Formats: sequence, structure tokens, C-alpha cells
Amino acid sequence: MENSTQVKFFYLFGLQETFNNKSVYFTLSLITYLLIITVNMTLIITIIQQKGLHEPMYIFLCSLCVNGLYGTAGFYPKFLLDLQSDVQVISYGGCLTQACVIYTSVTCEMSTLTVMSYDRYVAICRPLLYHTIMTSLTVRKLLLLSWCYPLFVALIALSLTARLPLCGSRIDKIFCDNPSILKHACLPITINQIWSRCLIVVHVLQLLFIVFSYCQIVRTCVKSSKGRIKFTQTCVPHLITIFIFITVTLFDTLQGWNNVNSTLNMRNAMAVQFLIIPPVLNPLIYGLNLQKIRRAVFRKCNTHKIIDMRR
Repeated sequence: MENSTQVKFFYLFGLQETFNNKSVYFTLSLITYLLIITVNMTLIITIIQQKGLHEPMYIFLCSLCVNGLYGTAGFYPKFLLDLQSDVQVISYGGCLTQACVIYTSVTCEMSTLTVMSYDRYVAICRPLLYHTIMTSLTVRKLLLLSWCYPLFVALIALSLTARLPLCGSRIDKIFCDNPSILKHACLPITINQIWSRCLIVVHVLQLLFIVFSYCQIVRTCVKSSKGRIKFTQTCVPHLITIFIFITVTLFDTLQGWNNVNSTLNMRNAMAVQFLIIPPVLNPLIYGLNLQKIRRAVFRKCNTHKIIDMRR
């Protein structure tokens, strides 16, 4: 405690190996962020405007895209500014805010994917009861749960972190996260570790629920050709999304291990995969595989072309 100080700023040292290529990284990052905004906004606007897409599956997909925009908004603007600066600094409050946004986004992604798996389970395994179970009220409750629960756990986690005095201000990443801040705690972080383990248990239970749902879905679908077609059209994109999300979040977990021997650029690349791949691929995967969305997007594009031609 003698060396503890009131930290007002954190220094991000994740860009130390990119000084000679900052313009390249800036261009690629800007293009990626604009692509994320474009593909997600296209899907969100399409689902909102098309009344035929006001169904639970598409509403949850819209929520997934909103979360993609929310999470990347907590990273890319600051990262783009850092690429234009000689020193990468973030305020204490800004660091906690960024960590909270990214933390909430990751947890919300998992919650939304869990809700989507439940929707697919009811649609395929209980088709006659689908509209009875998945009412508009139920959909609103599930949406509220998928957003409020992540925000709640993120605020608790950051509150437990904010109470700790810090003995350092160096973060060896290109963005703030809770574990990086906790490394500088001057007091034991036992409560934080217990809270994190409880959340890990919850996430494992969510994953087990998804696995159970799809075991039931597969068992139902193999019985008929119609079920197999429905599985291919609506469940395969969801399974691909889940696989991508779990893989990229594992990258971020692995790069945090002390025994991983890799360059700083490699660790950064592993750490930001969940902020690049899911926000880009989720709308594309669903947009290309779900016929209703694909037709709605193409119809909208053709309408704009006809209007432009008339002008």
C-alpha cells in the first residue's frame, strides 16, 4: 500500500511494435470499422422496415447486430485516435468505461446466442406451440434479459475493480479490460476472482444449454426431409456464429496467459479477433443464408436502383 497512488491515466503499450506501420494499421482499421457499421446497419434497417421480418428469430438477430455496433464503438474510435498519436493514454474513467462496454458486449453476445438457440429449439421441436410460447411479451422479456444481465454483471465487475487502489498504470494491450487493470491492484483481488469464477460457471451453463438445445433439434430434424431443410436454413448460420464467437473469445483468453510466447503484434491480433470477426461475419452469414433477409436486401437495392434511374 505504500507504493499505491491515485491513478488518473493508463498508458496503453500495445502499439509499441507498430510505430513504423501506423498508417497501414489506421487504413485497415478504418475500413474494417466502416464495413462493420455498413453490414450491421443494413441488416438492422432491413429488419426494422420489413414487416415480414418482425418475427422472433429476426428480432434477436437485429439485437445481435446492435450489440456488434455497441461493442465495436467502445474500441475502434479510441484505437483510431491512438494510431494517430505518439503516446497512447486513456483516463481512469475512460479505461473503466471502455472495459465495461467491451465486457458487456461479449456477455450480451453469449446471452443473445443462448436466446436464439432457445427460439430455434421451440420453432423446430415444438412447432405447434411456437406462437403460444414465443409471444411478443416473451420476446421482449428475453431481449431485456439478454441486455440487462450483461450490463448488470459488467457494472458489478467494474465496481469491484474501482474500489481497489492501484500500484501501476501500464496496460500491455491496445484497449482496456478488467484483467489488465486488476494486475495493478495493491490489495488482494479474491472477491473479483470469485465473481469471475461465478460468471464462468454461468457462461458454461449457457453453452451447455445451447448444446442441449441443438441435440434436441438434430434429433427432431433427422426424422424428416422438411426438418433437415429448416435446420440448414435457420440453424446452420446460428451454429457458425456460435463457433466463431467461442473461437475468437478463446484467442483473447489464450493471449492473456503468461506462458504464451509470442510477439506483441501477435498478442494484439489474438486479442481483437472478437472485435473484428463476429461483427463483420454475423450479418453476412445470416444475410446470405436466410432467404427472407436476402430477398429483402436485394429488393431494397433494386428499388434504390430504379429510383436512381428515374432521376
